Amino acid sequence: MLYDQIVLRYGDLTMKGRNRNRFEKRMIDQVKQALIGFGPVTYFKSYGRLYVKLNGLPYEPVADRLKDLFGIISVSPVMSTELELEKIQAAAAALMQSIPDKPATFKVNAKRAWKAYPHTSQEMNHLVGGYVLRSMPELKVDVKKPDVELRVDIQEEAVYLYYEVITAAGGFPYGSNGKALLLLSGGIDSPVAGWMALRKGLELEAVHFHSYPFTSDKAKDKVIELAKRLSYYSGEPIKLHLVPFTDLQTKIAQSKNDNLIITLMRRAMLRITEQLAQRSGAGGIVTGESLGQVASQTLASMNVIGRATGLPLLKPLIMMDKQEIIDVAVRIGTFETSILPYEDCCTLFLPKSPSTNPNLNIVMKAEKQMLGYDELIAAAVEGTEELMLSAASQTAVQSAGEDSWF
Repeated sequence: MLYDQIVLRYGDLTMKGRNRNRFEKRMIDQVKQALIGFGPVTYFKSYGRLYVKLNGLPYEPVADRLKDLFGIISVSPVMSTELELEKIQAAAAALMQSIPDKPATFKVNAKRAWKAYPHTSQEMNHLVGGYVLRSMPELKVDVKKPDVELRVDIQEEAVYLYYEVITAAGGFPYGSNGKALLLLSGGIDSPVAGWMALRKGLELEAVHFHSYPFTSDKAKDKVIELAKRLSYYSGEPIKLHLVPFTDLQTKIAQSKNDNLIITLMRRAMLRITEQLAQRSGAGGIVTGESLGQVASQTLASMNVIGRATGLPLLKPLIMMDKQEIIDVAVRIGTFETSILPYEDCCTLFLPKSPSTNPNLNIVMKAEKQMLGYDELIAAAVEGTEELMLSAASQTAVQSAGEDSWF
């Protein structure tokens, strides 16, 4: 097997100044967690890069897993060799000869990161390229648009050769930018919002509202699967808070404020989530809102709903069109689960004409007139169950007490 390592490249944004050591440590921890069960891989780091030694493992499944980790901008399977010129030339020829779809043109791009090496980068381009041409006379050099760009990375400890550069997820390492709670429904939007929040380095816990017996266990199972999928991208287990919403939702539906039902429900969800955030040490709430998509997502509605919490509301999808959101959902593997026909609590008690321009004073007055409103909020918080979910888990591990936001 030619490839013996995989190199992971970090984004420049995560590697600046005093943050470097923190980000590097977080990246290494994240990679180790993601590769549990793959076998005897080992690691070492260089400036802005992390090398994963395969120790005999095939590179494809390892690279496929690592390219989905946030904070990594690209991955490459590499062939390492010693610093002697003859060994570098031989390795380059062997790597070129191993390419499945035989290229017609190539060029060498050498980088002398270790400046004490006796040959300059330009000299290495000629020395390695000439050797490859003599070994493969059918090849031609094209410095502008080659079929293959053979890269030779000269470091102090070894030389790394590769031609594949696989684009990775980018963003920030998981948990490097704080913690937030994600309002996770069984719909298309909120899992995409969660994925985008993870990509920006947020540690996430998910919150799901259920209204048993109006909503089914299948609706809850659907959300569990979505949380597991998000855990795949985080590389860490995700805690799912299951909030009982039946009594509070019924109270709101019976309050004779039909056109405000959606507004009142959303505000109650935010109040509950804020209290859960205080317990969890989270500093924000992530939602799947997209401007103008439904009645509760007009600018006026979002203004009134958002006044229910003092925490920052993070809305990654706010300017995205529905088709753009669907495209991301398909790409990250949540779409097929999201479209399963199991209703969540937000489809219950829907008014014929929901308000798109609610008045804050009227909404607050309606909340005050609901007897036992604060007690129902507190009961929902206290009755919340917690599940720790991971992509590899076959069943949820219950730690306490079924569905949704958008």
